[in-house]
Amino acid sequence: MSVETAGPSRAARQDAFFQALCFSAAMVLMATLAGLLIALVIGGWPALAHFGPKFFISAAWDPVAEDYGAAGPIVGTLVTAGLAMVMALPLAVGIAVFLVEFCPSVLAKYVSMAVELLAGIPSIVYGMWGLFVLAPWFALHVQLPLFYVVDPDSFWGHLFEGIPNGANIFTAAMILAIMVLPYIATVLRELLLSVPTHVREAAYGMGCTPYEVVSKIMLPYIRRSAIGAVMLGLGRALGETMAVTFIIGNSHEFPRSLFASGSTIASTIANEFAEASSDLHVSALLALGLVLFVITFAALVGARLLIGREKA
Repeated sequence: MSVETAGPSRAARQDAFFQALCFSAAMVLMATLAGLLIALVIGGWPALAHFGPKFFISAAWDPVAEDYGAAGPIVGTLVTAGLAMVMALPLAVGIAVFLVEFCPSVLAKYVSMAVELLAGIPSIVYGMWGLFVLAPWFALHVQLPLFYVVDPDSFWGHLFEGIPNGANIFTAAMILAIMVLPYIATVLRELLLSVPTHVREAAYGMGCTPYEVVSKIMLPYIRRSAIGAVMLGLGRALGETMAVTFIIGNSHEFPRSLFASGSTIASTIANEFAEASSDLHVSALLALGLVLFVITFAALVGARLLIGREKA
């Protein structure tokens, strides 16, 4: 009788201990997130209180005069991340569809390995490649021809104006697109593989073309989950530091064209945090970190709202 009662009691204790461990893991995560947010708010508050709303609309960044504004890095962050997603998303969808639908099984394994290998390359390697290879090539074969062909007073002239040195907003976005591409493509490939085989075969049996199967069956089937894949790439693009720092030009001015030098929030913090000599300078950098936190959080909230709308 005692043996029979001991068994459930021991199982109950193990279950309670396991639940406590899981709860502790979740609380550690929440405490870390709350601590990070509190540290950024406390550290950045002096700059926010000193400059007020001007901090978010001013492009000034003068450590000597102690005048700081976040408009340049904020716009640079949003523009480079947005352009990177515009470049990477169609390529990622194409790669995922090719691997699932059209690529021979013998070749698919090696192509998948190559895509996953791109995800494992350190960001500083991408940055060095961008600085020493992509930037000179882009300046010689893209910027200089456009400089001589496009009317500087036209819309396209204003869009593409800038020093033809290859270090600008657009090339930084290209590097980011290459970096986020394998993440999005890998997740989309796994999602497409999750589409039930009988659903695809039924579509082919009804006479659908491969394009119709992909566009009308497979992509709508994974639409909600694909939003998560896109947000994974966007989060990487928003927070990328070293690769962007190498190639973006690191100018705090408000970017006025695609080929203008600029900066992002992450690149500004990386460039200046170690050399910040005054409390206000450090506070301004922490305030930038808080802004990046809010932007990333807003992107995640937007993704959740989109997923919720799709479910409804």
